[in-house]
Amino acid sequence: MRALVQRVKRADVVVDGETVGQIGHGLLIYLGIHKDDDMAKVRYLAPKVAKLRLFQDDAGKMNRSLIDTGGEALVISQFTLYGDCSSGLRPDFFSAMPAKEAVLLYESFVSELKREIKRVETGRFQAYMQVSSVNDGPVTLMVEAP
Repeated sequence: MRALVQRVKRADVVVDGETVGQIGHGLLIYLGIHKDDDMAKVRYLAPKVAKLRLFQDDAGKMNRSLIDTGGEALVISQFTLYGDCSSGLRPDFFSAMPAKEAVLLYESFVSELKREIKRVETGRFQAYMQVSSVNDGPVTLMVEAP
């Protein structure tokens, strides 16, 4: 399981012309689910993301988490995080979990994250989405469950 995490001033996601999720200060999280992932990885990754110290303290150091700052999260399903471009020019997605199984882990990740922080918004699983954000810093990290 991979989470591409971006610290943002704001972010939103639109599906079919409708805004389905939006946040202010917080983290935009693109979540990729590997074909071998399970609930243990969800239980590892969701709290880790919530507790990552990516926000500045009074001294200007990245020393505060979403929990500490009262920040929000927008979680977007992103199977392309498991795209393999190592041979040829067209990525394959054989490592990504099939959608029928992945949706359960995606929803579980969102539920676990909601246990950690107050406000979690989402995109729409398996939909064509337009995501907009103002990256703060920029700060962008890839976080993976072992």
